[in-house]
Amino acid sequence: MIAQVDPGRARGHVAGLVVRTPTLASDELSGLLGSPVALKAECLQRSGSFKLRGALNKVATLGGAHELIAASAGNHGRAVAHAARLHGLACTVFMPREAAVSKAAAIHALGAEVLLEGDTVEEALVLARARAHAEGATFVHPFDDVDVIAGQGTLALELLEDVPDVARVLVPVGGGGLAAGVGIALRGAPRPVQLIGVQARACAPYARALGLLGDAELVEGDGAEPSPGATIADGIAIKQPGAITQPLLAELLDGLHTVTEEELAHAIVFLAERSKLVAEGAGAAAVAALMTGRLDPVEGTTVAVVSGGNIDSGLIATLLTRHETEEGRRVRISTRVADRPGGLAELLGLIAGARANVIGVEHRREAVPLRVRETAVELTLETRGPGHTAAVLDLLRQSGYDAVVD
Repeated sequence: MIAQVDPGRARGHVAGLVVRTPTLASDELSGLLGSPVALKAECLQRSGSFKLRGALNKVATLGGAHELIAASAGNHGRAVAHAARLHGLACTVFMPREAAVSKAAAIHALGAEVLLEGDTVEEALVLARARAHAEGATFVHPFDDVDVIAGQGTLALELLEDVPDVARVLVPVGGGGLAAGVGIALRGAPRPVQLIGVQARACAPYARALGLLGDAELVEGDGAEPSPGATIADGIAIKQPGAITQPLLAELLDGLHTVTEEELAHAIVFLAERSKLVAEGAGAAAVAALMTGRLDPVEGTTVAVVSGGNIDSGLIATLLTRHETEEGRRVRISTRVADRPGGLAELLGLIAGARANVIGVEHRREAVPLRVRETAVELTLETRGPGHTAAVLDLLRQSGYDAVVD
C-alpha cells in the first residue's frame, strides 16, 4: 500500500495552490522538553488546516469535471469546497447535525451545498457515499484514500527541507490520513525520523487497535466505544480506524500518545498566548502531548504539527477566560456597599486606584444577609495575578469593606 502513496507527485499537484506554511522554533517548548522543538504551523494554511493538501491532490487525479461530495465535521468539508471552487466544480458536504455553526458557515461561503444530516461523522459519511453513488458524483473520503493521503504527505516534504535535523514528528491522529502521509514522506529523510501519533483520550480508536499505549497511559472508558462528542478535538474524533490507514499506521507509527481534554485546552491557550497561533482542539493535540512531560528529549529537533486553526470563537474565548481565572488574573469579589448615591462609585474608585480592571458589576438584594440601606455587590476583576488580587482585597478591607473572593 505504501508504494501507491506518492507525496512527491502530489506536491506537483498542489504547488501554487497551498501555502508553504512556516516551521517556527519554540523556545518555551524546547526548554520544557530539553531538546529543540519547532511547530509546523499548518493552522495558517488556506482553508485553515492541512486538509486542503489532500483535497487538491484528489481533485487533480480525477482528470475531468466531477461533482464532489464529502462528509466532514468541518475541516475536510471546507477543504473539498475550497478545491471545488478553485477547479469550478459543484460540491455538496454532509455534516453532523451538531457540527460547529462556524465551520458549516465557512463551507457554505465557499459555494458548497451543506446538508446537516446524521448524528456523527460516521453517519454523515454513509449518507454522503450513498448520495455520490446515486448521482454518479465523486465521493472524497476524508482519510481512507491513497490520493488524499499522498496530498497530506506534502506537509512533511516541506518540514524536511526546513528542519534538516528533524528527529521526531508529532502528528494528530483522527482517521489517520495525515499521519500516514507524513510517515511515508519521512521515509525519504536522510536519517531515521520517529513518527509519534497523538489522539484525544476520549476518542482514541487507534490507541486500542494498535496497542501502542504504555502502561501508565490509559484510555478513559477503556473497553467502551470511543465517544467523539466527549472531546473538544472534534477534528480527530473518529470512532473507527480506516481500512487503508490502519495497516499503514501499524507499520509507520513509532508510538502513540493520548491527551486529556484539560491538556488539549491548555495547549490551545499556550499556542494563542505564547506562540500567537490560533489552533483548534485537534490542531493543538501534538503540542498538548509535548506539554505533558511524558516525552523524552531526542538528538535533533522535534516537530509538532499544528494541523488546524478552525476553532469556534466562543470556545477559544471561554478557554482564554478560564485560563485567566486559573492563573488568578480574573477573580470574582463579593462585598457590601451603602445603598445610596455614590456608594458604588466609592468602591469602584478604590479599585481603580489599585489599578485593577472591572469586567462586570452585579447588584444583589435577595438571598444575602444585608443591613438596612445596604446592597451586596459582586465584582469581576482583571488583575495582574494572585499577588495583585491580595493587594486589592487588603485595600478594600482596610477601607471598611468585608470583601471576599467567591
